[in-house]
Amino acid sequence: MALARSGLSRAVATEARRPSYADVFAALPIAILVLDADGRIAHANPACELLLNQSETAMVGQRYDAVLLPPDDYAERKDGHGFAAFDVDVMTVRGVRVRVDFLEAPIGEHAGWRILALHHAAQSRRMTHGADRSAGARAAIGAAAMLGHEIKNPLSGIRGAAQLLQGGEEDAGLTALITAEVDRIATLIDRMQDFTDTRPLAIRPTNIYPLLDHSRRVALAGFARDIPIEERFDPSLPSILVDPDALLQILLNLLKNAAEALTGTGEPRITIATAYRHGMSVSSGAGRPRQPLPIEVLVMDNGPGAPDDIIDHLFEPFVSSKPEGKGLGLPLVDKLVRDMGGVVQYSRERDPEVTVFRLLLPRAA
Repeated sequence: MALARSGLSRAVATEARRPSYADVFAALPIAILVLDADGRIAHANPACELLLNQSETAMVGQRYDAVLLPPDDYAERKDGHGFAAFDVDVMTVRGVRVRVDFLEAPIGEHAGWRILALHHAAQSRRMTHGADRSAGARAAIGAAAMLGHEIKNPLSGIRGAAQLLQGGEEDAGLTALITAEVDRIATLIDRMQDFTDTRPLAIRPTNIYPLLDHSRRVALAGFARDIPIEERFDPSLPSILVDPDALLQILLNLLKNAAEALTGTGEPRITIATAYRHGMSVSSGAGRPRQPLPIEVLVMDNGPGAPDDIIDHLFEPFVSSKPEGKGLGLPLVDKLVRDMGGVVQYSRERDPEVTVFRLLLPRAA
């Protein structure tokens, strides 16, 4: 009898600790939409809010196709049956293209009700929160750091020897070419070593506005001298939790990327915008609480955007659409943002057509 009472007590205690279905739904790392029998949105979890850049409050009550344009063959599905399309492009009605695994399933005995799961295929490949990906990244970073160190030593010797060999006018041209190429390779290695730096960042509460102002002034004094930079700021943003130097480097990289993308564009324009996004959060790993990321910083330009064939690889090293591009700027941005617990996203929006790099960052307590 005592044993039975003990078992009952454990069962009651377990039940008391068990999370509610609402907690489970909110913690799911995959974007979920719940649709009622009329095809209207009844619920959207935080991962869905992040993916579609809309709050659940704004989506509830709308038909799903007022928020998201599904794959072309979705209309041919049979009612009451599931539907699956893998690694497909879907568009939000705001003109943002996302690549997802698009899955639909009916909800038991609730006729017409169904769940849409949108697994962000491109982002899941790149966000590197998984242990296997992190281990591989650390190994690659270590190898690249060692290679960079070993290459720079002989480069210094080659440069010194070239300067010693300089004699007549003909020699001067050749030695100048050698030293210029050595300097170019050394600069590339310096950028690689920025990417491979594994030292922890000095993260602290920071006022974002002086950093935004400083990055804008640096851009206007140099690489974006002839390009208007518009500011659309939420003046009430709280302090953010970042490394100020790292965030400044991120902003300058994104502004330089925008300026280069505007080459040949009539009436070029760059916009920096900020906003506070209630409810935005991301999964920080299995068994860990979701990380709130309410601070949004946008760097936008009215250039042509990235080519379709590299969009899903923009944040991978050595991927670039520029003839002289090294493909290290955006991977460095991605690394620094992740090191601060944030997320960087690329999208192409319509009305007007602009390229958007979105930073989602933690706020200070």
